[in-house]
Amino acid sequence: MRWEKGWPRTKADRAWILFAWLIALSGCHAIPITGQVDTNAKVAANFQGTVDVHLPSATDPGPMIPVVVRRAPAGSEAARIVIVDVDGLLLNQNLTGIYSVGENPVSAFREKLEMAAGDPRVRGVVLRVHSPGGGVTASDILAEELRRFRQATGKPVVACLMDVATGGAYYLAVGSDRIIALPTSITGGIGALINHANLEDAMAQLNLRVEPVKAGELVDMGSVAAPLSDEARGLFQDMANGFRDRFATRVAQSRPMMTVDDHRSIADGRIVAASRALKLHMVDQLGYVDDAIAEAERLAGVPGSEVVFFERAGHPTRSIYSIVPNVPLQSELIPFSYPGLERSKLPTFLYLWQPDPTITKLSGR
Repeated sequence: MRWEKGWPRTKADRAWILFAWLIALSGCHAIPITGQVDTNAKVAANFQGTVDVHLPSATDPGPMIPVVVRRAPAGSEAARIVIVDVDGLLLNQNLTGIYSVGENPVSAFREKLEMAAGDPRVRGVVLRVHSPGGGVTASDILAEELRRFRQATGKPVVACLMDVATGGAYYLAVGSDRIIALPTSITGGIGALINHANLEDAMAQLNLRVEPVKAGELVDMGSVAAPLSDEARGLFQDMANGFRDRFATRVAQSRPMMTVDDHRSIADGRIVAASRALKLHMVDQLGYVDDAIAEAERLAGVPGSEVVFFERAGHPTRSIYSIVPNVPLQSELIPFSYPGLERSKLPTFLYLWQPDPTITKLSGR
């Protein structure tokens, strides 16, 4: 293979790239790369061969513990406000891959709410949301967990929308008692999608052809080896419409202050800035995390509360803005990603603002 100016020149070179991408995206653990990688796992790489990965054995990170980021006045056994952070792509799976750290966001969310419900000192919750959204089902599970928590405990929940809280993240946030958005937040994205990548021409470059033996004409609808038929497209569209309607109904029920005109203004799935969201009654006020904490204290009637996170031991959590680092290192090794192409990861409908087709690599916790 020739690494030189103007490469790739030939059809064979282009086919080699396509083949490498297809192999990488298929989930194989031996992929062609250049350079060396140093991670917690043992990785050996060279310019001529492949990456050999020796994965460390799985370890139990232990239960979550309260981590104080703002102390109450000295000598007082004050009430607590807990910050529950929802960061990154919302999928009901471990988003981190083989070279990085983190947790299933759905599982971690449930564990944090259970701790908040069982701790008598916790009197309110701030839901700190920074996410473009995620899977329809994962978002719906998170919303249901929040509903059950509020119903069972009666503890107030204030959502604080950070940089981005769109799609499934807003779907979750509307289940709170109050929504506060940073003045520079982006929110909205009330819609649904499923990605389909047509690799028919790319596979032809490699003389590859898929010939399934199937019982049921549409059992493989959405296959990347062929374009969508009109019938399959219509079925997908019906499902997407249904999920969008479910989203819109949830917003209408949770935000009764929104008018018909407010709903019409965002019915096409658009995103909006926080100032516009306030005018459309999508959020209750503009502010910061400190304002969300103060609002939770006001609703709970416990001014001057201790503020905590629930985190695994050893996580560097020292302020109300703390986020446990979780950048999937395989994105350095496999730079090409497209939702729908990695069907083993994302064969799902999404409540997601997706301006960037590589967004599945931006997984948070």
